[in-house]
Amino acid sequence: MALKSFVEVEPESHFPLENLPYGVFKPEPGSLPRPGVAIGEYVLDLSAIAFAGLFDGPLLSNSDCFNQPNLNKFVGLGRPAWKEARVTLQKLLSATEPTLRDNADLKQIALLPMEKVQMLLPVAIGDYTDFFASMHHAKNCGTLFRGPENPINLNWFHLPIAYHGRASSIVVSGTDIIRPRGQGHPTGNSAPYFGPSRKLDFELEMAAIVGPGNELGTTIDVNDAANHIFGLVLMNDWSARDIQAWEYVPLGPFLGKSFGTTISPWIVTLDALEPFACEAPKQNPSPLTYLVEKTSRNYDISLEVLIKPSGQADSCVVTRSNFNHLYWTITQQLAHHTINGCNLRPGDMFGTGTISGPEPESYGCLLELTWNGQKPLSLGETSRTFLEDGDEVSFFGYCQEMKIDTVTLKSLDLVFCIPPSSKWAMDTKLVSEDAQGRLSRLHNE
Repeated sequence: MALKSFVEVEPESHFPLENLPYGVFKPEPGSLPRPGVAIGEYVLDLSAIAFAGLFDGPLLSNSDCFNQPNLNKFVGLGRPAWKEARVTLQKLLSATEPTLRDNADLKQIALLPMEKVQMLLPVAIGDYTDFFASMHHAKNCGTLFRGPENPINLNWFHLPIAYHGRASSIVVSGTDIIRPRGQGHPTGNSAPYFGPSRKLDFELEMAAIVGPGNELGTTIDVNDAANHIFGLVLMNDWSARDIQAWEYVPLGPFLGKSFGTTISPWIVTLDALEPFACEAPKQNPSPLTYLVEKTSRNYDISLEVLIKPSGQADSCVVTRSNFNHLYWTITQQLAHHTINGCNLRPGDMFGTGTISGPEPESYGCLLELTWNGQKPLSLGETSRTFLEDGDEVSFFGYCQEMKIDTVTLKSLDLVFCIPPSSKWAMDTKLVSEDAQGRLSRLHNE
């Protein structure tokens, strides 16, 4: 039976009492950032709840983790504190609990309409790593650039491949992305192309937010790794394919990736995702011992990408994928990240890499969907091979638990993000290179 809150939560709401994702927000433009959780169409201000003394458990009663401008201190406390907070919040927000329900003054301070707040990055991200964990994506990219004979390198099946990304250019959903400039492959005997990217792409990813880290020189066991992951966000790792193709040999991505990465404002915890855990794909060959899990799990998270072409009123669905297509699990990714003694810290983030499924309609980027521009994608009244200025890209992520009763088929959604509007999505608009020049002039004046 679904939990019931005294806060009005519509049946189609993506933020029921079972979810309670964490984020950071400002009630007003001039106010200080503070942590909150989403419930229905409201944000619960956790700093107000803490000030009222309602986090009265042994781990949180004397903590100032909710009087911070980000969630780093809270996520660093570890799973026992996360569970204590979840139990406390579900009780406070339940329909049968009078403590908050019947306190009109506290409700006015602590429960704020979501449409009126400004969402920020939920954590201060010190380091960011991007993995390459989808076999279907790896196969498609290898086929495009190396041919179908040997599309996936041998090492890919033995370790989760990754590169270290740029944390400073990670932005929250709704932030405009400026088309990057850089070098591209030369034509014939000419010099390399330089200018705005001609092959700008999205990448459908998710990212894990690290909780407690590890000391430099130590490792995290793969079977304990879940205790070091607070939760998941949606992630769009924007990619300039032409810049990337010219620069990536021999050291990998640089300017083709570092200009911007967008994440959703809400972190859905692994505790909330627990009902949607599923078996991970069988790995062949079996990985080395340090990557062998007692229970190898993914999550059944449906993912969608929509593009609204510039000047067009409606968005078009361009792909439908699922988190459970990942070959390497997030716990294997984290364990491998530390196997050399690398230290992770609370608030660090690692992306999954593009999440593509086996069918063309489940490919996770335009590089695959248009086969590197060879097959234009129909979008209503127009088409795209890659993104154009003014296009808007939206990511959706949700889980469903189907329960059949005598009358209806009910669903429960866990959604990863919501913009300040009535629809749930991670929205970003692509801004032209000319806008970059205008912004530079404004900053200089």
